Amino acid sequence: MNQEVLAIIEYMAREKGIHREAFLEAMQSALLAAARKSIGPARDLRVEIHPKTGKITARANLEVVEKVVDPRGQVSLKRAREIDPSAQLGQLIDVEVTPKDFGRIAAQVFKQSINQALRSIEREMVLAEFKDRVDHIVMGTVRRFDRSDVIIDLGRYEGVMPARERVPGEEYVVGDRIRAYVLAVENTPHGPQILLSRSHPNFVRRLLELEVSEVADHTVEIKAMAREPGFRTKIAVWSANPKIDPVGACVGVRGARVKNIVRELHIEKIDLFRWSSDIAELAVEALKPARIKSVELDEAGKRVKVVVDEENYSIALGRKGKNAWLAGKITGWEIDVVREQSAEENFAQKLARATEEMATALSVDQSTAEQIVRAGFLSPAAVAESEETDLASVLPELDLATVKKLRENARLCAKAS
Repeated sequence: MNQEVLAIIEYMAREKGIHREAFLEAMQSALLAAARKSIGPARDLRVEIHPKTGKITARANLEVVEKVVDPRGQVSLKRAREIDPSAQLGQLIDVEVTPKDFGRIAAQVFKQSINQALRSIEREMVLAEFKDRVDHIVMGTVRRFDRSDVIIDLGRYEGVMPARERVPGEEYVVGDRIRAYVLAVENTPHGPQILLSRSHPNFVRRLLELEVSEVADHTVEIKAMAREPGFRTKIAVWSANPKIDPVGACVGVRGARVKNIVRELHIEKIDLFRWSSDIAELAVEALKPARIKSVELDEAGKRVKVVVDEENYSIALGRKGKNAWLAGKITGWEIDVVREQSAEENFAQKLARATEEMATALSVDQSTAEQIVRAGFLSPAAVAESEETDLASVLPELDLATVKKLRENARLCAKAS
């Protein structure tokens, strides 16, 4: 039994990382609960485990009496003097009361007590170790799956990456070594739970700090960040030192630094750009790789209107509008992406306006008004100044009397204006 106790203590210290003293104390408490079931309510009952030999002893203070009536609280004078020759009647003497067999009930109590004590020790150890690792990155191995949650082996403990903290599109296989961000350590009824994430924006922030020393020492600051996990992350960086290029420092020589981050994030893209306090300038940078034609600010409504050509319209919006949405997160303003009108669209709009104006002024239908405009008469004044023969030549479908009436209407309209 003694060797078994020592083996358990060594196992707990080696595999679980539980200190010998803490485990000994837990075992003694569990054995004491078991002893109370087996021995009963003896006075000052206590259980001791020798740290070197593993020997277990139960001891109690018993009253020395002539004749034992209550064996749980009394000891005979004869036995007392075998322990202490100077023992006297009525005296309390320390006596070993270790039962030969704790019994089935006592063994069950011991099992429950030690399990509870171990859970308590492990809870304290997890909280002590990981309370300072929240908001940091840890490395672990995918151990198993609990429905859509990923259980990650962190060494002596396990972490949980819930489905909501996974990156869409990422697949994990048991045995994979992965990095994750420690989101929180929660004390649940089932023990402490280490919550991990790969979708949190701070996961990318911490990766950048690991790869870029200038970010880690705050020479380069991350002023704003927005992330759509599995798609794109936009990061606005800035440095108070004019000699340092914040974007270049993050990208690294031939893109080595940012490539390491992209490799960790698999298919996710990283956009790094210089931060600016000017919202218009920041919006242009945040919408890259799209090229912006012009920017208009609505400061009252905190909206930014950006105009792009046809080629860059879909790039500025991004898949499902995510690029513009991320840029809005960076600036803190709503961003409206507007397509620049082509020359044909501009001509069509001008033609429609001129036709509408001509039809109203000359009291003609839209078809006739469009014929007049397409002939080069862009206003009623131009019609009024033209010759009847010129007007009739461009409107062969109309008779001369109708053309003459159109010209008179145009003159009246010109005089009224």
